[in-house]
Amino acid sequence: MAKNLQVAVLLDYYGDLLTEKQRDFISLYYDEDLSLSEIAENEGITRQGVRDSIKRAETLLFEMEEKLGFAKRFEEINDKLALISESAAEISKINMQTLLSKEISELTVKIRTAVNEISQ
Repeated sequence: MAKNLQVAVLLDYYGDLLTEKQRDFISLYYDEDLSLSEIAENEGITRQGVRDSIKRAETLLFEMEEKLGFAKRFEEINDKLALISESAAEISKINMQTLLSKEISELTVKIRTAVNEISQ
């Protein structure tokens, strides 16, 4: 079974919507990098049972992302924050080369500080 690493990201957002067993299996498979056979042996069930549980969990995670879009939205917000931060740095650079405005310098520092606070 090929691993889709996006599942690990979706697990962070929607993991609480899975059953405890599904969450455990998918975490062991993706986060701990255990094989289906290893999980099955540890849990005392068949490899097919583990696979089926993981597949159901993956389907639920992708359905939740399709309906709610939290992971996609978070990625988009981070991309926009990076653009804002880069733009503030460029404005600051241009200001230092041409205008030397104290107000512009202070505003770019505020923008970059706000971006850093949001990003954490």
